[in-house]
Amino acid sequence: MEDRPLAGKVALVAGGTRGGGRGIAVQLGAAGATVYVSGRSSASGGSGLGRRETIEETAALVTEAGGTGVPVRTDHSDPEQVRALVERIAAERDGRLDVLVDSVWGGDPLTDWERPLWEQDLGTGLRLLRQAVETHVITARFALPLMVARGRGLVVQVTDGNTARYRGSFFYDLAKSAVIRLAFAQAEELRPHGVAAVAITPGFLRSEAVLDHFGVTEENWRDATARDPHFTYSESPAYLGRAVAALAADPDVMDKSGRALATWGLYEEYGFTDADGTRPDWAAHWAEALVDEHGPLGDPL
Repeated sequence: MEDRPLAGKVALVAGGTRGGGRGIAVQLGAAGATVYVSGRSSASGGSGLGRRETIEETAALVTEAGGTGVPVRTDHSDPEQVRALVERIAAERDGRLDVLVDSVWGGDPLTDWERPLWEQDLGTGLRLLRQAVETHVITARFALPLMVARGRGLVVQVTDGNTARYRGSFFYDLAKSAVIRLAFAQAEELRPHGVAAVAITPGFLRSEAVLDHFGVTEENWRDATARDPHFTYSESPAYLGRAVAALAADPDVMDKSGRALATWGLYEEYGFTDADGTRPDWAAHWAEALVDEHGPLGDPL
């Protein structure tokens, strides 16, 4: 059981199609969990993002890693679809849900990195907030009762950054900061029921989209470090996944409830490594190489 500490546990990874969500789903599976993988990108239809990854692929990777992957196509902006997803989990798993991970995002094509708020398209910005924040609220609204009924569980809100530092674009910053606040507010309401809620961020994440941007794969990603030396300190989605799996297996995780966490603050405590055996520390690299240009990351929230 030591190498499968989540055997018998049930997890839902919303937005588990790719990137950090996929990394988390696979690592929860490697720890023995049954993982429901939800999102819009499916073999039966895309999400509009034009990406090739699907929830079925992620679910297969979960099973290959040693867990049980269950793909369920769900648009998390639609309350009725989310309600149906949670009702299915409750029916198939005797009302059990131990881990809820919300990694729903899809905001990359909606983010304007060039212009200030007053020059941006308002409709696009509000759409980003609906996609990146409202979806998290909707998902929690329907999933949390399963945890409250059992008096235990862990909610993980995936974000970007664990400080109040501005993230470079108004709507992007608002969305990512709001997700941290969601975790804090949920922690306050869930604490009397024995359920923990945290936010977590990776460092420089080698998502599928980032790898495509650099024209490399996970196998040869170091070829891109000549183009961007900071990429040397990047991390794979497995690193984030192992951080979440460690939290889910921690019997004292309530001690962290309400906090904004990061892979670089957890690897030493839990002893996990990235897929290649390294232990990237994005905060340490930032302090050494980026602070003069971009300022400090700030204190953890």
